[in-house]
Amino acid sequence: MNLLELDDFHWLMDILQTIDVGLVVIDRHYQVQLWNGFMENHSGHLASHIRGHSLLEQFPDLPEGWLRRKVEEVFALRSPVFSSWEQRPRLFDFVSTRPFTGHSLLMYQNITLMPLLSRTGNCDHICIIIYDVTDAAIGKLGLQQANQQLKALSITDRLTTLYNRGHWEECLRLEYQRFQRTNSPVTLMMFDIDFFKKINDTYGHPAGDAVLRCVATTLKQELRGTDIAGRYGGEEFGVLLLDTDGATAYAVAERLRQVISNLVIEYEEQRISLTISLGLANLNRQTTSAADWLIAADNALYHSKHNGRNQVTVARPPAQILEMNASHH
Repeated sequence: MNLLELDDFHWLMDILQTIDVGLVVIDRHYQVQLWNGFMENHSGHLASHIRGHSLLEQFPDLPEGWLRRKVEEVFALRSPVFSSWEQRPRLFDFVSTRPFTGHSLLMYQNITLMPLLSRTGNCDHICIIIYDVTDAAIGKLGLQQANQQLKALSITDRLTTLYNRGHWEECLRLEYQRFQRTNSPVTLMMFDIDFFKKINDTYGHPAGDAVLRCVATTLKQELRGTDIAGRYGGEEFGVLLLDTDGATAYAVAERLRQVISNLVIEYEEQRISLTISLGLANLNRQTTSAADWLIAADNALYHSKHNGRNQVTVARPPAQILEMNASHH
């Protein structure tokens, strides 16, 4: 090797040691042949202690099954294999270089496994390249989280934290369509707070808001996780009781009515009692649209309001209504 070649080799080794990516060269037996400065700094293991030893034995926490599959693929195909942090967050559990200013204790890594061919064309070594992509990963994860929060805000009623009317009505349409396919029982429950205007006039609108929040909280406590509740407007609420027949829905509605009638809401030394009126409509094949289903439940609610309030009314199936109209004529 002449002086120029020695200079080239020296420069190359300097680059390998100082480059801001991890470089690990292993043979077919996972023996480490190269361990650069990046790997020393982040692992705490000196190259002199790692070289000639098994990577898997030195780092027992490595995902051995995953790594073996990737290495075998590179040896077999003699072509690079890439893995992003979104597929696997990291290969080595290195502490992030920015644990205080960043939002991740551990480093996110992109990994490339590259075949190293000899002058004769044999492939007996692989270079594992580790890129620190923590900043980019945290940025993308933060953006995804922000988008999720924006989506949640766009479908949520801010006062009650229930679904808002627009999203809840979309759920209503989807459940109607699901019923057409599966025939699974589902009941729509509509209810509103009796004499809510009187509550606002007597105690003030902030007290009315407190009542709405309390009713929403009570509603969520009484429902199952699969039920879909929304604030329909003002003091009116809608609930989709999934996989629920008429008898079970009536029991749910009656229990909710009793629980709310026993509430005493304290607001600025005022004690506020209230009741609700409810309407139920069990979905059936005679219901021709989601809008008709909603009208049926709303009409049942209207009946409860004008028949004394603080009660549950079940909507009559369309066939029964037609029979009643015919008998009157």
